[in-house]
Amino acid sequence: MAVKTVLQVKNKLMSRTFPLEKIRNIGIIAHIDAGKTTTTERILYHTGRTYKIGEVDEGTAVMDWMQQERERGITITAAATTCQWCQHRINIIDTPGHVDFAAEVERSLRVLDGGVVILDAVAGVEAQSEAVWRQADKYNVARICFINKMDRTGADFYGTVSMIEERLQAKVLPIQLPLGAESSFQGIIDLVENKTVTFADDPHLAPREGAIPESDSAIVANYRRALIEKLAENDDQIMLKYLEGQEISISQIKTTVRRLTVANCIVPILCGSALRGKGIRPLLDATVAYLPSPLDIPPVCAINPKNGSDIFCRADDDDLLSALAFKVVSDPFMGRLTYLRIYSGKVKAGAQILNATRGVKEHLGRLYIMHANHREEIDGADSGSIVTTVGLRKTSTGDSLCDATRPVLFESIHFSDTVLSMAIEPGSKADQDKLSNVLAKLGEEDPTFKTHNNPETGQVLISGMGELHLEVLVERISHEFGVKVKVGKPQVAYKETITAPVEAEGRFIRQSGGKGQYGHVWLRLEPGERSSGFEFCDQIRNGAIPKEFIPAIEIGVKEALQSGRLAGYPVVDIKAILCDGSFHEVDSSALAFKIAGSMAVRNAVTKAKPILLEPIMQVEILTPAQFLGDIIGDLNSRRARIEGIESYKDSSVIRCFVPLARTFGFVSDLRSLSQGRATHTMRFCRNEVVPPNLSEQIVASTRAR
Repeated sequence: MAVKTVLQVKNKLMSRTFPLEKIRNIGIIAHIDAGKTTTTERILYHTGRTYKIGEVDEGTAVMDWMQQERERGITITAAATTCQWCQHRINIIDTPGHVDFAAEVERSLRVLDGGVVILDAVAGVEAQSEAVWRQADKYNVARICFINKMDRTGADFYGTVSMIEERLQAKVLPIQLPLGAESSFQGIIDLVENKTVTFADDPHLAPREGAIPESDSAIVANYRRALIEKLAENDDQIMLKYLEGQEISISQIKTTVRRLTVANCIVPILCGSALRGKGIRPLLDATVAYLPSPLDIPPVCAINPKNGSDIFCRADDDDLLSALAFKVVSDPFMGRLTYLRIYSGKVKAGAQILNATRGVKEHLGRLYIMHANHREEIDGADSGSIVTTVGLRKTSTGDSLCDATRPVLFESIHFSDTVLSMAIEPGSKADQDKLSNVLAKLGEEDPTFKTHNNPETGQVLISGMGELHLEVLVERISHEFGVKVKVGKPQVAYKETITAPVEAEGRFIRQSGGKGQYGHVWLRLEPGERSSGFEFCDQIRNGAIPKEFIPAIEIGVKEALQSGRLAGYPVVDIKAILCDGSFHEVDSSALAFKIAGSMAVRNAVTKAKPILLEPIMQVEILTPAQFLGDIIGDLNSRRARIEGIESYKDSSVIRCFVPLARTFGFVSDLRSLSQGRATHTMRFCRNEVVPPNLSEQIVASTRAR
């Protein structure tokens, strides 16, 4: 197969050289260490985008360009690139697999049309594989699965396919079978074209096609029959031919597989060994053959901010511009880079556009396509493109950009709450001002990184999704931005809530000779369902409080709930009902009612039997069976609640819930107990009530600080 070399002429790649039907916007998603970046590196090599294969273990991977990524051998930030295959343009985003960086997967899947899910043939479906699968379901992203590492000892293609069906509830359709396994893995059996494809150890040599070996003919016949039957269930023409015993053409099979994949009715299954370069070319063929183009995706629904009506943005260069900013990066040389997915219309560098989310006009600077951290400047971008730009000073992650004559608002991107905090302070007075600027830049880049000041201690607290997340950010502050900092021990981000309904009065009256201040409210606080957040309800009757003051009361209530009365943690899962109040025709103001609202909340929370909530982590551990007892003993000492244990060959999978406060040091203990052979994943699940004896200790400790 001839590989079309990458175009080197500037501005050529993003012109309408490729019709919309020949564009693929895909993400490489998987559990950590499943082989996402290795697969991407081989794709770039085989498509001619790079001339040398990058290796993750050697720190030479093109897509893992950050220093922290190369040191750890993991992907931390989603990296974008573009390549070409069979007259198609493939825009790729290589996403992280570690749960601490799930926000990168979330915002990538929000703007992608298709995904390649990489699975380890030995480990099968792992915890983070389930997490990214749910994220893809959320955004209705069409997928194909690539079962990787077929050359490793213990590789089990058929077992992994069964796990995909059982754990991911997916309607799988194997279109390839492995030719050999473990050390004897040679290539793949193509069930669609009924042939074998074998690969040489030298990646420069083209794969060889051949006939199905006699030893595999029976299993191939069974799986090909199952493939045809599954297609027949969803296609009347294939059903008719199948019942009449007629031959079904390869083109008809491919057309039906594509239609069902785009509709998310099936998930084609492929296999190979990315490290050895085996199966990469068929994977590319499947990407262009089965994953959707922008034209295959239904028009994206947006909202007209003026009247709330629906607007459908279709992939058409002649339509008006609509785009979503899905990522912001602070580049040390270029400044603020904003990643855009253009849904409709086209745009040129230097154009004026509207940020409909913030209601401001922005000027696009230069436009680029990205190749990891390298940029190629372009004059303009068309619908279906993923590009970056400079110059958008007021645009943040999730903002909608559009033509000023047609404002549109896309659904924003929602991220999980932070679960871990630590204190940070500059290493010297000279670094104090720099630190504030750096924290602001990192907050713009990463929506799951939060910064706030503790008014009682005067400390600056940074919050993130886990220990690794905060560790990487602190390293970036020191190495990338050159600011020396000191950090405290990680602190759990506890929450407070109430357990009893209560009513309270807030009265703020000041008289100082001239116009005074008058605000008077009655609030009723009720406990909400767990994870329900905050709800404000206005039940004022007969104009007891004028409508223009109601928003100010809500703001005052929200601000007061940021610091609970038990230990100063935010109060969550609560419903605030504004019942009654009074006003003064001259002295009442929004400020007075805001203060009255906050006073009522403080009075009410104290009497509402507040309790402490702690974050609970969902943990999955894969361990050799011989270490199972020791690990369970360690989990019991951490207040873990074990949900189930599954046996898989000579390994065991433990699923449990552990309080975040008891997970510190867990990684090193797990390695020690299993001689370094156990692996685990951990993600935030929910908040639960802290046991009374521990709650008293936490409250006393917090007040002492």
